[in-house]
Amino acid sequence: MSWYKPADVGFSARRQLADLGQGARFFVRLLFTLLGSLKRFGLIRDQIHFLGNYSLAIIAVSGLFVGFVFGLQGYYTLQRYGSSEALGLLVTLSLVRELGPVVTALLFAGRAGTSLTAEIGLMKAGEQISVMEMMAVDPVQRILAPRFWAGVITMPLLAAVFSAMGIIGGWVVGVLMIGVDAGSFWSQIQGGVDVWKDVGNGVIKSVVFGFTVTFIALLQGFEAQPTPEGVASATTRTVVVASLSVLGLDFILTALMFTI
Repeated sequence: MSWYKPADVGFSARRQLADLGQGARFFVRLLFTLLGSLKRFGLIRDQIHFLGNYSLAIIAVSGLFVGFVFGLQGYYTLQRYGSSEALGLLVTLSLVRELGPVVTALLFAGRAGTSLTAEIGLMKAGEQISVMEMMAVDPVQRILAPRFWAGVITMPLLAAVFSAMGIIGGWVVGVLMIGVDAGSFWSQIQGGVDVWKDVGNGVIKSVVFGFTVTFIALLQGFEAQPTPEGVASATTRTVVVASLSVLGLDFILTALMFTI
Protein backbone atom coordinates (compact mmCIF):
# COMPACT_ATOMS: atom_id res chain seq x y z
CA MET A 1 0.00 0.00 0.00
CA SER A 2 1.43 3.38 -1.01
CA TRP A 3 1.53 6.04 1.68
CA TYR A 4 2.01 8.90 -0.77
CA LYS A 5 1.10 9.87 -4.28
CA PRO A 6 3.60 11.15 -6.85
CA ALA A 7 1.33 14.11 -7.52
CA ASP A 8 1.48 15.11 -3.86
CA VAL A 9 5.29 14.97 -3.88
CA GLY A 10 5.45 17.09 -7.01
CA PHE A 11 3.00 19.63 -5.62
CA SER A 12 4.94 19.90 -2.36
CA ALA A 13 8.26 20.35 -4.20
CA ARG A 14 6.77 23.00 -6.48
CA ARG A 15 5.34 24.85 -3.50
CA GLN A 16 8.70 24.84 -1.72
CA LEU A 17 10.41 26.20 -4.83
CA ALA A 18 7.75 28.89 -5.14
CA ASP A 19 8.31 29.88 -1.50
CA LEU A 20 12.06 30.12 -2.07
CA GLY A 21 11.54 32.28 -5.13
CA GLN A 22 9.11 34.52 -3.29
CA GLY A 23 11.56 34.89 -0.44
CA ALA A 24 14.37 35.80 -2.85
CA ARG A 25 12.19 38.45 -4.52
CA PHE A 26 11.30 39.89 -1.12
CA PHE A 27 14.98 39.97 -0.15
CA VAL A 28 15.95 41.85 -3.31
CA ARG A 29 13.10 44.31 -2.82
CA LEU A 30 14.11 44.89 0.78
CA LEU A 31 17.76 45.27 -0.18
CA PHE A 32 17.04 48.09 -2.60
CA THR A 33 15.15 50.08 0.05
CA LEU A 34 17.69 49.82 2.90
CA LEU A 35 19.81 52.84 1.97
CA GLY A 36 16.76 55.02 1.41
CA SER A 37 15.36 54.16 4.81
CA LEU A 38 18.47 55.61 6.49
CA LYS A 39 17.23 59.10 5.59
CA ARG A 40 14.52 58.72 8.23
CA PHE A 41 16.66 57.49 11.11
CA GLY A 42 13.95 58.38 13.61
CA LEU A 43 11.95 55.37 12.44
CA ILE A 44 14.96 53.10 12.95
CA ARG A 45 15.62 54.63 16.37
CA ASP A 46 12.06 53.93 17.48
CA GLN A 47 12.30 50.32 16.34
CA ILE A 48 15.65 49.87 18.10
CA HIS A 49 13.96 51.04 21.29
CA PHE A 50 11.00 48.74 20.67
CA LEU A 51 13.02 45.62 19.86
CA GLY A 52 15.94 46.19 22.21
CA ASN A 53 14.34 47.73 25.26
CA TYR A 54 11.53 45.23 25.48
CA SER A 55 13.90 42.28 24.99
CA LEU A 56 16.51 43.56 27.44
CA ALA A 57 15.00 42.09 30.60
CA ILE A 58 14.69 38.52 29.35
CA ILE A 59 18.16 38.67 27.77
CA ALA A 60 19.82 39.99 30.94
CA VAL A 61 18.08 37.55 33.30
CA SER A 62 18.73 34.60 31.00
CA GLY A 63 22.41 35.52 30.71
CA LEU A 64 22.74 35.79 34.48
CA PHE A 65 21.27 32.35 35.11
CA VAL A 66 23.31 30.79 32.31
CA GLY A 67 26.39 32.26 34.01
CA PHE A 68 25.28 30.74 37.31
CA VAL A 69 25.00 27.29 35.75
CA PHE A 70 28.28 27.57 33.85
CA GLY A 71 30.11 28.76 36.94
CA LEU A 72 28.83 25.83 38.96
CA GLN A 73 29.30 23.12 36.34
CA GLY A 74 32.61 24.54 35.13
CA TYR A 75 34.10 24.63 38.62
CA TYR A 76 33.37 20.98 39.39
CA THR A 77 34.68 19.94 35.96
CA LEU A 78 37.90 21.94 36.23
CA GLN A 79 38.43 20.87 39.84
CA ARG A 80 39.04 17.29 38.66
CA TYR A 81 42.14 18.49 36.79
CA GLY A 82 43.32 21.02 39.36
CA SER A 83 42.49 23.96 37.09
CA SER A 84 39.70 25.67 38.99
CA GLU A 85 41.48 29.04 38.62
CA ALA A 86 40.66 28.88 34.87
CA LEU A 87 36.94 29.10 35.63
CA GLY A 88 36.67 32.69 34.42
CA LEU A 89 38.29 31.83 31.09
CA LEU A 90 35.99 28.85 30.56
CA VAL A 91 32.86 30.86 31.27
CA THR A 92 33.94 33.83 29.16
CA LEU A 93 35.01 31.87 26.08
CA SER A 94 31.84 29.78 26.17
CA LEU A 95 29.71 32.92 26.29
CA VAL A 96 31.43 35.23 23.82
CA ARG A 97 32.10 32.51 21.25
CA GLU A 98 28.92 30.46 21.31
CA LEU A 99 26.25 30.85 23.95
CA GLY A 100 26.03 34.62 23.86
CA PRO A 101 25.17 34.99 20.15
CA VAL A 102 23.20 31.73 19.85
CA VAL A 103 20.99 31.96 22.94
CA THR A 104 20.41 35.67 22.34
CA ALA A 105 19.28 34.92 18.78
CA LEU A 106 16.92 32.18 19.97
CA LEU A 107 15.42 34.44 22.63
CA PHE A 108 15.24 37.31 20.13
CA ALA A 109 13.35 35.07 17.69
CA GLY A 110 10.87 34.08 20.38
CA ARG A 111 10.36 37.60 21.76
CA ALA A 112 11.03 40.23 19.09
CA GLY A 113 10.71 38.04 15.99
CA THR A 114 7.20 36.91 16.82
CA SER A 115 6.26 40.48 17.67
CA LEU A 116 7.47 41.70 14.26
CA THR A 117 5.62 38.94 12.43
CA ALA A 118 2.38 39.54 14.31
CA GLU A 119 2.64 43.31 13.83
CA ILE A 120 3.21 43.10 10.07
CA GLY A 121 0.61 40.35 9.72
CA LEU A 122 -2.02 42.39 11.54
CA MET A 123 -1.22 45.39 9.34
CA LYS A 124 -1.81 43.22 6.32
CA ALA A 125 -5.01 41.76 7.77
CA GLY A 126 -6.26 45.28 8.53
CA GLU A 127 -5.44 46.34 4.94
CA GLN A 128 -3.08 49.06 6.17
CA ILE A 129 -0.39 47.87 3.77
CA SER A 130 -2.83 47.93 0.86
CA VAL A 131 -3.86 51.47 1.76
CA MET A 132 -0.22 52.60 1.81
CA GLU A 133 0.32 51.11 -1.64
CA MET A 134 -2.76 52.94 -2.93
CA MET A 135 -1.28 56.19 -1.55
CA ALA A 136 1.96 55.54 -3.48
CA VAL A 137 3.88 54.84 -0.25
CA ASP A 138 6.24 51.88 -0.44
CA PRO A 139 5.41 49.72 2.62
CA VAL A 140 8.74 47.91 2.37
CA GLN A 141 10.72 51.13 2.76
CA ARG A 142 8.34 52.74 5.26
CA ILE A 143 7.55 49.75 7.49
CA LEU A 144 9.91 46.84 6.88
CA ALA A 145 13.30 48.46 6.23
CA PRO A 146 13.45 50.37 9.56
CA ARG A 147 12.57 47.20 11.43
CA PHE A 148 15.21 45.27 9.53
CA TRP A 149 17.92 47.82 10.41
CA ALA A 150 16.77 47.78 14.03
CA GLY A 151 17.05 44.00 14.26
CA VAL A 152 20.54 43.92 12.77
CA ILE A 153 21.74 46.71 15.10
CA THR A 154 20.01 45.40 18.22
CA MET A 155 21.20 41.80 18.09
CA PRO A 156 24.94 42.44 18.77
CA LEU A 157 24.07 44.82 21.61
CA LEU A 158 21.79 42.25 23.24
CA ALA A 159 24.41 39.52 22.76
CA ALA A 160 26.96 41.73 24.52
CA VAL A 161 24.55 42.24 27.43
CA PHE A 162 23.91 38.49 27.60
CA SER A 163 27.64 37.69 27.70
CA ALA A 164 28.36 40.39 30.26
CA MET A 165 25.60 39.19 32.57
CA GLY A 166 26.78 35.60 32.11
CA ILE A 167 30.33 36.53 33.15
CA ILE A 168 28.95 38.33 36.20
CA GLY A 169 26.89 35.24 37.03
CA GLY A 170 29.97 33.03 36.75
CA TRP A 171 31.89 35.42 39.01
CA VAL A 172 29.13 35.39 41.62
CA VAL A 173 29.04 31.59 41.77
CA GLY A 174 32.77 30.98 41.39
CA VAL A 175 34.25 33.76 43.51
CA LEU A 176 31.56 34.76 46.01
CA MET A 177 29.89 31.39 46.59
CA ILE A 178 32.55 28.74 45.96
CA GLY A 179 35.65 30.72 46.83
CA VAL A 180 37.75 30.80 43.65
CA ASP A 181 40.46 33.47 43.86
CA ALA A 182 39.14 36.68 42.33
CA GLY A 183 42.53 37.69 40.93
CA SER A 184 42.91 34.37 39.13
CA PHE A 185 39.37 34.59 37.80
CA TRP A 186 39.88 37.98 36.11
CA SER A 187 43.54 37.51 35.12
CA GLN A 188 42.71 34.32 33.25
CA ILE A 189 40.06 36.24 31.30
CA GLN A 190 42.44 39.09 30.46
CA GLY A 191 45.22 36.77 29.37
CA GLY A 192 43.19 34.14 27.51
CA VAL A 193 40.50 36.05 25.61
CA ASP A 194 41.54 37.50 22.27
CA VAL A 195 39.58 40.58 21.23
CA TRP A 196 39.54 39.84 17.51
CA LYS A 197 39.50 36.05 17.45
CA ASP A 198 37.04 35.45 20.27
CA VAL A 199 34.99 38.60 20.81
CA GLY A 200 35.15 39.59 17.14
CA ASN A 201 33.87 36.20 15.97
CA GLY A 202 31.00 36.46 18.44
CA VAL A 203 30.08 39.89 17.09
CA ILE A 204 30.12 38.58 13.51
CA LYS A 205 27.85 35.71 14.53
CA SER A 206 25.40 38.02 16.27
CA VAL A 207 25.21 40.31 13.22
CA VAL A 208 24.53 37.35 10.92
CA PHE A 209 21.91 36.00 13.33
CA GLY A 210 20.26 39.41 13.59
CA PHE A 211 20.12 39.65 9.81
CA THR A 212 18.64 36.15 9.49
CA VAL A 213 16.09 36.27 12.31
CA THR A 214 14.80 39.72 11.39
CA PHE A 215 14.51 38.86 7.71
CA ILE A 216 12.59 35.66 8.46
CA ALA A 217 10.24 37.49 10.85
CA LEU A 218 9.49 40.24 8.32
CA LEU A 219 9.06 37.78 5.45
CA GLN A 220 6.62 35.61 7.38
CA GLY A 221 4.61 38.64 8.46
CA PHE A 222 4.55 40.19 4.99
CA GLU A 223 3.52 36.93 3.32
CA ALA A 224 1.02 35.87 6.01
CA GLN A 225 -2.56 35.18 5.09
CA PRO A 226 -4.73 38.17 6.15
CA THR A 227 -6.70 36.14 8.68
CA PRO A 228 -6.26 35.43 12.40
CA GLU A 229 -5.30 31.85 11.59
CA GLY A 230 -2.82 33.03 8.97
CA VAL A 231 -1.11 35.44 11.37
CA ALA A 232 -0.92 32.77 14.08
CA SER A 233 0.56 30.28 11.62
CA ALA A 234 3.12 32.84 10.39
CA THR A 235 4.17 33.59 13.97
CA THR A 236 4.75 29.90 14.63
CA ARG A 237 6.77 29.53 11.43
CA THR A 238 8.94 32.47 12.46
CA VAL A 239 10.04 30.75 15.66
CA VAL A 240 10.63 27.38 14.01
CA VAL A 241 12.43 28.57 10.88
CA ALA A 242 14.48 31.24 12.68
CA SER A 243 15.59 28.85 15.44
CA LEU A 244 16.66 26.15 12.99
CA SER A 245 18.41 28.71 10.80
CA VAL A 246 20.36 30.09 13.77
CA LEU A 247 21.55 26.64 14.83
CA GLY A 248 22.53 25.68 11.29
CA LEU A 249 24.36 28.95 10.66
CA ASP A 250 26.15 28.64 13.99
CA PHE A 251 27.71 25.36 12.89
CA ILE A 252 28.73 26.78 9.51
CA LEU A 253 30.19 29.98 10.96
CA THR A 254 32.06 28.12 13.70
CA ALA A 255 33.56 25.72 11.16
CA LEU A 256 34.69 28.62 8.97
CA MET A 257 36.06 30.75 11.78
CA PHE A 258 38.18 28.06 13.38
CA THR A 259 39.48 26.47 10.18
CA ILE A 260 40.59 29.60 8.34
